[in-house]
Amino acid sequence: MYTNDGFHELGRQECLRRLAEVPVGRIVYTRQALPAVLPVNFGLDGEGAVVLRTSAASELVRAIDGAVVAFEVDDVDAVRHSGWSVIVTGTAVVVTDPAEHEGLARTVSASWVPSPQGVFVRIEPELVTGREFVGGRTLYGVDLTA
Repeated sequence: MYTNDGFHELGRQECLRRLAEVPVGRIVYTRQALPAVLPVNFGLDGEGAVVLRTSAASELVRAIDGAVVAFEVDDVDAVRHSGWSVIVTGTAVVVTDPAEHEGLARTVSASWVPSPQGVFVRIEPELVTGREFVGGRTLYGVDLTA
C-alpha cells in the first residue's frame, strides 16, 4: 500500500475471512503470453487455499495447472464510496488424489458451469494481500461525497 492513498491494508486473517464471504472471484493468469482474467465461483479448503471446480477439458485448466496465478475478490458499495479487495497469489495445481477430490466434492460448491468430468484446482495462498476503502474522504482530505 502507498502511504496516504486513502486505503488501509488488511491483515492476512482478515483477508481470508473476507475471501470466505463472497461466492465469485476473478482468476488472473497468462494465456498466449497475455494477461487473462476470468470470473469463477470458488470455495476454500480447510487450510485457506482457494479451490475452483471446473471441467477437466477446459482451456483454463491447461493454462493454470502448475502456474503462478492471482485470484481476486472484492465487495464495493458505489453509493457509500466504500469497499475492499483481496488478492491471493500462488501456484495453481489440479487435485489428483482421489480421497482429496472426494473430500472437496463434499465441501466446495458445484461449478456454476457444471461438466461431466469436473476437476478441482487448488491455489495455495503464498501471498495474501488486501485493502479497504471506507467512503467519504481520502487521506488527502478530498471529500468524495461532494
